[in-house]
Amino acid sequence: MFRRAEPGGYEDFVASRYREIVRFGALLTGDARLGEDLAQEGLIAAYRFWRRLGVPAGRPEAYVRKVMIRTAMRAKRRRWRDEVPTEELPEESPRGFADQSDLSVQVLASLRRLPADQRVVLVLRFWADASEAEVAQTLGIAVGTVKSRTSRALAALRASGLFVETSKEIP
Repeated sequence: MFRRAEPGGYEDFVASRYREIVRFGALLTGDARLGEDLAQEGLIAAYRFWRRLGVPAGRPEAYVRKVMIRTAMRAKRRRWRDEVPTEELPEESPRGFADQSDLSVQVLASLRRLPADQRVVLVLRFWADASEAEVAQTLGIAVGTVKSRTSRALAALRASGLFVETSKEIP
């Protein structure tokens, strides 16, 4: 059977950035396992277009993140039809970075409760450290929309009791 050759540098990229890409996906989805699935989607897309990404001069991680963001935003529009209710829930196995501390579990749970559009804006603004203009450009929305989604998301997080304002200057 014919096996396609690995694109140059792809394996090194995945090995060095996989953990951060999965963490980004977990924050986008609010779930470590779904985040890993989202990371796989992004990495598959990068593999397909690796030569066109202009590696090493290109920005493959930016491409992977963009694919992940678009996939996460599309997921909110899809109806979930594969869930099968059961009387007993399976025991959850401790794995992934979400189980490292109580705070990370609380943050992911709070993010999970937010609508996908608000969650994505928060992750891009505060985890990826993007400006409002960069978030607006990435998502193809107005800067005012980024501001309002950020404000609503932060208000929801404050209402959940996860984050407490320490100063009136903090939005």
